[in-house]
Amino acid sequence: MKYVWLGCLVFGGLLFGGTQDSDANVNTRYTVDAVSIFGKNWKTTFLENHVDQAEQTQKLSGKLKADLAELIGHKLNPGVLDLLAQRIKRELSAREVTHRLLRSDTFEHVRVEFDVTPARGGVDLDVTQFSYNSRYGWSGAGEAGFNLQQNYFLLGVVSNGDTLDERNAGILTSYENRHVGSDRLAFRFQFESYHDLWNAGTLDALQTDSRVTSDAYRSRQNFQPAFTITLAKPLSLELGASFERFDSEVPGTPVEAANAVFTTLRYHRQLEGAENQQDVDASYGMRVAAKTLASDFSYARHSVRVRYHIQHGKHSLTDEFWGGLVDGRAPLDDRFVLGTNTYLRGWDKYEVDPIGGNRVVSNSVDYRYGRFLAFYDTGAIWDEGQAAPIRHSAGVGLRASILTLAVAFPLRGGHVEPMFLMGLLY
Repeated sequence: MKYVWLGCLVFGGLLFGGTQDSDANVNTRYTVDAVSIFGKNWKTTFLENHVDQAEQTQKLSGKLKADLAELIGHKLNPGVLDLLAQRIKRELSAREVTHRLLRSDTFEHVRVEFDVTPARGGVDLDVTQFSYNSRYGWSGAGEAGFNLQQNYFLLGVVSNGDTLDERNAGILTSYENRHVGSDRLAFRFQFESYHDLWNAGTLDALQTDSRVTSDAYRSRQNFQPAFTITLAKPLSLELGASFERFDSEVPGTPVEAANAVFTTLRYHRQLEGAENQQDVDASYGMRVAAKTLASDFSYARHSVRVRYHIQHGKHSLTDEFWGGLVDGRAPLDDRFVLGTNTYLRGWDKYEVDPIGGNRVVSNSVDYRYGRFLAFYDTGAIWDEGQAAPIRHSAGVGLRASILTLAVAFPLRGGHVEPMFLMGLLY
């Protein structure tokens, strides 16, 4: 626990460091009036209550555009600019992204400009996950990517104990062609190989519910080719196949396979009003495994996510809904989990359901004022034919761009043990 508090103190210093006036960094006294991203022959400018959208920045995620717009009207934090530049570089597959400050017409106000240099080759290094949970420990992921025109090659390492009931550590590699005859069609092939560790509660539950899902596996590998089609500016469709293999914990047990086809439809739209900036993100995903695909598992997995974000000055409100169901017997990594750093924060996922469920509904509401963060989560996870207990949690914290320090509480009677969350939480 002493390391948690030490990390909190260090991280809190980083968050507040951007607001304190000091001789080492006088830039923090300036207020941001506008943010611009530009490259060769194009430019996007974020002004208060307005975004001048260029074709190139249509590729940026709604979350990144919201974080860029959120700089406006706040005191300058140079450390956050470095993180935003890294995210722009990753999402635009750029060779380099730099930032600089320009004087504004108002005293002690500035404009921020990000300069994007297109990729012509070279290696990009990026940290895609780095977080701490006081119950599950550290999770992290990093990757190195090489871009050659429209071709992108990636090698990553992962140690993740947050999102699934398993802690998986291993590697992933991928190849992506972002222009297969047209800007509207992209191809991606990904390979993953993980070694898995299991919580004692999960292993005990599997002995009781062995027919519900797969046995615990020692390792798993996945080969996944997929095409992404841009149907229109707000809509994209992904179509692909997944060939997954599970090596059992028991020596001599045959390898099991979960071969499936999948599709994901995604929608994003940014709405600009006179006073508010609004973002709507939605997706529907379906994954079907069948005996005809030489799969040992036969199931259909459906998942829906809807996220709405509204920004007004220093105030922002985000509401995210997630729901899903699995028909049939799916392996452990395709079952739903609540009690993570993202969903039903504050609950222990092994207490909620140590082997996950085949039904889930979840909703999260986040309110932010400047760097202050407050959230309220609710959700239920269960198996078909069982009761669906609804759980609630709440929390408060500090957030600067993707840097977050928070404490979350499960809302229930009796003893309440808080959960500490910190790190790069998107």
